[in-house]
Amino acid sequence: MNPSDNVTNLAERFTTDDRILSSQEKELVTVLVQETTKLENTCSQAVKQVIARAVGEVVSRRAQRVLGESILSLLEGGPKYRFGTPPMTPPGPDDPNPPHPPGPNPPGIEIRAGIPPVTSPPVPRDPEPPHPPGPNPPGATPHRYSVERREAAVAVLETNSPEAPPRFLPANYVILDEFLSPIELQALMQYALEKEMEFNISQVISPGVPGGTVDYETRRSRVLMELGPHREIIVNRLRKALPRVLARLNHPEFEVTRVETQITASNDGDFFHWHNDNGEGEVATREITFVYFFHREPKPFGGGELRIYDSQFDRGMYRPTATYRSIKPEQNQAVLFASSLAHEITPVETPSRVFADSRFTVNGWFRR
Repeated sequence: MNPSDNVTNLAERFTTDDRILSSQEKELVTVLVQETTKLENTCSQAVKQVIARAVGEVVSRRAQRVLGESILSLLEGGPKYRFGTPPMTPPGPDDPNPPHPPGPNPPGIEIRAGIPPVTSPPVPRDPEPPHPPGPNPPGATPHRYSVERREAAVAVLETNSPEAPPRFLPANYVILDEFLSPIELQALMQYALEKEMEFNISQVISPGVPGGTVDYETRRSRVLMELGPHREIIVNRLRKALPRVLARLNHPEFEVTRVETQITASNDGDFFHWHNDNGEGEVATREITFVYFFHREPKPFGGGELRIYDSQFDRGMYRPTATYRSIKPEQNQAVLFASSLAHEITPVETPSRVFADSRFTVNGWFRR
């Protein structure tokens, strides 16, 4: 093999690695080159040289980073990740500003008997123990406790109303590991990357304001409302696990009328301030929230923890207390919890700021 063949093989490897050139970037360069060939021969060559130099510089920088990360992983015996920016501190119970739930979705799909899972149904896993408030030191590993399940019996308001909400809700959740098969996970990842240009700025619901609004002080991310063929697979699998999830959460059974779903992409600096998912109005019938984590490997981002707070009912809504449970995004993992619980997404750190390196989730709600 001559040196020219080596360079060609290396170029082919670079163009197949989305960490170096995304599919959208490759498509753009292809269009530019095609349009350039329509110019006069002299101009065409000059423009092509400029494009080649620019592409070469970008590829060189990104290839160095990818190569460096791979070498460090080999030397250190496995990839190490920083969970960089400290999490934002949620407002206390006396904060006058109410939280904003995520914005509305198009009408959810009806529940039907669905496609059986390719693998055996995921097994609910006991949650992690509660953590005290405040950020973990960068790179620190949380201590593993022996978990004792907390009883869901809670103190209720001193009232004769049978529908009075519990005064206190513990931050209970259920994890479903290896939720999708490898083929399903790969197809979902590819779908999200191909739909990059269709993601829109995330919205929230403000009290007294119809529909959703953009509020960068509360939430920053991008969402895709359509999941294509992946929606039915994910919803049917969640629906199959729902009875066991409700039993684990000690949550009353309810008739599911529909399910909302969306894909959320969170990139560098994105976050979601503490909120509830079922405040009032058009979102009041949300009962169970689910978050399914997926991303490229090795994980290209830090932070983005899901924090679920022990919640106290106060002035007509559930507010966070001083304790929470923190869930770091893990590949192919689904988390389910009561939509009334106060929760937040801590800031995401994505050094590359490339869309494909985002923290991706399929998140949504079971409605009664």
